[in-house]
Amino acid sequence: MVHAPQIKIPATYLRGGTSKGVFFRLQDLPAAAQVPGPVRDRLLSRIIGSPDPYGKQIDGMGGATSSTSKTVILAPSTRPDHDIDYLFGQVAIDSAFVDWSGNCGNLSAAVGPFAISNGLIDPGRVPSNGMARVRIWQANIGKTIIAHVPMTEGAVQETGDFELDGVTFPAAEVQLEFLDPAEDGEGTGGGAMFPTGRLVDDLEVPGVGSLRATLINAGIPTIFIAAEALGYRGTELQEAINGDPAALARFETIRAHGALRMGLIQDIAEAATRQHTPKVAFVAPPADYLASSGKAVKASEIDLLVRALSMGKLHHAMMGTAAVAIGAAAAIPGTLVNLAAGGGERTSVRFGHPSGMLRVGAEARLVHGNWTVTKAIMSRSARVLMEGWVRVPGDLLSS
Repeated sequence: MVHAPQIKIPATYLRGGTSKGVFFRLQDLPAAAQVPGPVRDRLLSRIIGSPDPYGKQIDGMGGATSSTSKTVILAPSTRPDHDIDYLFGQVAIDSAFVDWSGNCGNLSAAVGPFAISNGLIDPGRVPSNGMARVRIWQANIGKTIIAHVPMTEGAVQETGDFELDGVTFPAAEVQLEFLDPAEDGEGTGGGAMFPTGRLVDDLEVPGVGSLRATLINAGIPTIFIAAEALGYRGTELQEAINGDPAALARFETIRAHGALRMGLIQDIAEAATRQHTPKVAFVAPPADYLASSGKAVKASEIDLLVRALSMGKLHHAMMGTAAVAIGAAAAIPGTLVNLAAGGGERTSVRFGHPSGMLRVGAEARLVHGNWTVTKAIMSRSARVLMEGWVRVPGDLLSS
């Protein structure tokens, strides 16, 4: 029996923030995968090593977690006043599914560096030394991100002393500005920042009960719930949640009914095909705890505690887009996030997550009775881990 040989596709494996993903230039993908559709999804899934019923992604580039089962496609921007078009695909681990409904805030930090290093940006816009300002169009959600990328002697500066909890080694700092993160955008449900028009809702969840929740579209659609309402303290680490199948099932039920309430889906069954969004997070006032690394986090060093789930599991740190949602919600008096942080007006917030601490800033204002966030800012780092080609069986490209 004759089998199709493997094909080679230029690719780069990068860490961005607390995530890792395989990056491609659109022009380097096989022609059939340069357009959205089943061939592209099948190709990216196979590259990552999915679907894998063993849940390990041994035969691919994925790392068997939501943070490492990611793909990115970049191309010179077709939009005015933008440099790069950025498309993110969250690859499911154990099912044949690529979710295109949201962004990855962590990998956003690697978009500018990759685009510069791979000739996707006009060289005239990139200084030899100093800071390159890369204007990114986030195609999944229709938003603009500005990345400030350090340059040294004409090359992206990757090494440095910026430390990020959840990443073992220091690197160069990349500052990200998420512009108008809560404005009506593609993939967010087509609504305002608070899709129900309320800062706090009573969310009825069959089998769980009525939960007070802040439902927000900012960075990524997110459902915030008070930790105590779920029987938690907000200091939990991954195993406390991920080792409890009943807890994971309860969170998925909450997520599905929250998605319905936010207008992201029209029928509860659709939640299974929209795994990347919305996120579910629980919040609590500051408390001392030990991070997953053993580092002591003091209540005096943070404003609140946040734990968030991604692709059905508690995240090991914090998703970048969820951090934007946290910053936006914290800036608006009366949300559950703001109340957990002590209430009042604020332009930045420091929160504790399973790996440590993170600071995010947000500018919020009330316009004609509606809250809007004009900008959210946070810092990440990024580094190339490997570059060359990925190989996949050539028969994947057949229709």
